[in-house]
Amino acid sequence: MVANARATAKEPVYRRIVLKLSGESLQGPLSSGIHAETVAGIARELNDVNLLGVETAIMVGGGNIFRGGRQKDFSIDRATGDYMGMLATVINGLALQDALEKVGCHTRLMSAIEMHQVAEPFIRRRATRHLEKKRIVIFAAGTGNPYFSTDTAAALRAMEIKAEVIMKATRVDGVYDADPEKVPGAKMFDKITYLDVIQKGLSVMDSTAISLCMDNKMPIRIFNMNVAGNLQRVVMGENVGSMVTA
Repeated sequence: MVANARATAKEPVYRRIVLKLSGESLQGPLSSGIHAETVAGIARELNDVNLLGVETAIMVGGGNIFRGGRQKDFSIDRATGDYMGMLATVINGLALQDALEKVGCHTRLMSAIEMHQVAEPFIRRRATRHLEKKRIVIFAAGTGNPYFSTDTAAALRAMEIKAEVIMKATRVDGVYDADPEKVPGAKMFDKITYLDVIQKGLSVMDSTAISLCMDNKMPIRIFNMNVAGNLQRVVMGENVGSMVTA
């Protein structure tokens, strides 16, 4: 009822969100790396949401630079690869921070691995205070531990800062029963449960992240970030993408 009332009043239905932004979403049309125009566009969308008064935290990935344990071309230890991936997320976090500040946003980059010259260490109460001051907080370096994805890190940080929802930005419109880029006619779900995601093996977030959200009743909204204005539509309560709930 509260969400409906807010939507009717043309106010955001969420007051505090965690946006999971993959590294690939920053590469745009490039095969890897960071595409300046794409990052600038994301920054403008985030600024629009910030101006609505939504407290926004971002968990950024690093797959556009290095995919950690998924590297197949290197004979590299999994933990070492994961730490390399964490450092890649810091690079992306700095690029996103720069783009956000160019459009007038106040930001803080917080890293789970201490590197005082470039980012604040993640401290839960400090992160919450930044959000209360309407600063956009960018979380980098995942959880700071190998063997944990940035999906799991996004779920963990969402619990810690008491976010109302995790929004996962993707390049497809929502959760499908098969890969819509490979299977014509794949069915999209408007709503789906955590258990169905796990049992069907759907590529929403990894199973650790889904289980953490299920245990803590944290809803997940999956939507297409490549469609201009979608992020604002989601926070305003429009039925965009797919919702994963209990």
